[in-house]
Amino acid sequence: MTHNLKLKKPLAVFDLETTGTNISRDRIVELSVAKAMPDGTVEVKTKRVNPEMPIPIESSLIHGIYDEDVKDEPTFRQMAKSLAQFLQGCDLAGFNSNRFDIPMLVEEFLRAGSDMFDLKNRKFVDAQRIFHQMEPRTLSAGYKFYTGKSLENAHSAEADTLATLEVICAQVERYEGVKITNKKGEEIEPVKNDVQALHDFTSGKIVDFANRLAYDDNDIIVFNFGKHKGKKVTDVFTKEKGYYDWMMNSDFPLDTKRKLTEIKLSMAGGLFGS
Repeated sequence: MTHNLKLKKPLAVFDLETTGTNISRDRIVELSVAKAMPDGTVEVKTKRVNPEMPIPIESSLIHGIYDEDVKDEPTFRQMAKSLAQFLQGCDLAGFNSNRFDIPMLVEEFLRAGSDMFDLKNRKFVDAQRIFHQMEPRTLSAGYKFYTGKSLENAHSAEADTLATLEVICAQVERYEGVKITNKKGEEIEPVKNDVQALHDFTSGKIVDFANRLAYDDNDIIVFNFGKHKGKKVTDVFTKEKGYYDWMMNSDFPLDTKRKLTEIKLSMAGGLFGS
């Protein structure tokens, strides 16, 4: 397989099959990566993973992977180093990847105690964000819409991964130069054959991948859920002393807790203001 994307560095398009959808508790059972290279070639790697927990039957019925299928496979901890090396220097892409696949992958690396998977200086392209903003549908329908083909073996990690790469390529061809009106009433051309532009359109500025935190219009980090939604994190931590401890002791993703700790520590140095 080849691709038509203009890349300055590899774009790792990936998909996960998991035990469920809870980023904090669930685990990866299969991972597939299609690494699109700047020269137009694509390298595909697919691996099943022992999640070290039972796979709920409702999840197995979706992706077709059962406990027996992964009992002899390596754990994520065992494959973390080689996976990080394969993803080294890559931007990341997927379908609904900003909300699920990337947060889940980050969480698995953190659980493995691995600090080798760094998200800094990476771009994130979410094909679902392009799709839902331009043609609201599902992956199977989107694949049919953009390629004219039916998606075989849906919910197979490799099939979904390769389909997503084809969808991104087709989206760029279809929408490059197409104008839409954004929320501010401005006419823009968001889709370009450029990963930075696709990142800006689908990802924007990310605080934590679980989206519990966000930037407001003034680029201040605020809570994005619950009773403090829209309030500055530093204001809440100043006025409600126990809120940080409550979040650290509750079932929030490790990535969110790490960002909260960075903010908490930075407050002492006056980097975030009050």
